[in-house]
Amino acid sequence: MSEYDHEPTRGLPGHLPADEHIVWQSSPDWKALAKAALHIRLSAAYFGIIILWAISRSDMNTAIAVSLLGAIVIAMFVAFAWGVSRTTVYTLTNKRIILRVGVALNKCINLPLSEIESANLKMLAGDHGSIVLSLKGAPRLGYFMLWPHARSLRFISPQPMLRAVPDARAFAQLLFKTTQKVQAVAPVEARRSNSQDVPFQGVPA
Repeated sequence: MSEYDHEPTRGLPGHLPADEHIVWQSSPDWKALAKAALHIRLSAAYFGIIILWAISRSDMNTAIAVSLLGAIVIAMFVAFAWGVSRTTVYTLTNKRIILRVGVALNKCINLPLSEIESANLKMLAGDHGSIVLSLKGAPRLGYFMLWPHARSLRFISPQPMLRAVPDARAFAQLLFKTTQKVQAVAPVEARRSNSQDVPFQGVPA
């Protein structure tokens, strides 16, 4: 028995209203998530440098101890990324984005498309990418409530982030077209070289 057996539809806490339907649904790729959100390669490099430094000083005890510690830490990161991937479902309907998240305690976060101020796609390896969402008005979501589904280090004004989704370019275009039907949005020029496709923002009425 799964903790999500109560869901009438995968990723949703209840039945959708008659005028709402699912447009897209997916989950993060755990490998891409481990690299992008948990910075597993940076962690491996950090432990590797310490190990090489210890070896250069002929301190094999330290090298062995750090090797074991590094292996444990990286294994924990991998396990966490796999758990996040298994328990997370991102859903786009014709009215909102729903994030079903939580490895230990699951919760659903509703983001109405009418409240999205801007969205930006950051491509990762392969066809995976992450979508950063900026919401209108004052922040209503806590950073630690969202993490790792939040833009890194944005504590004051947390930005929800759909992490490591497959076929991210196609999803970015689908999100743009779906949001256009709810509010006036327009494409804007990418501000950074690692921003791909068409970021967009709301158009004031």
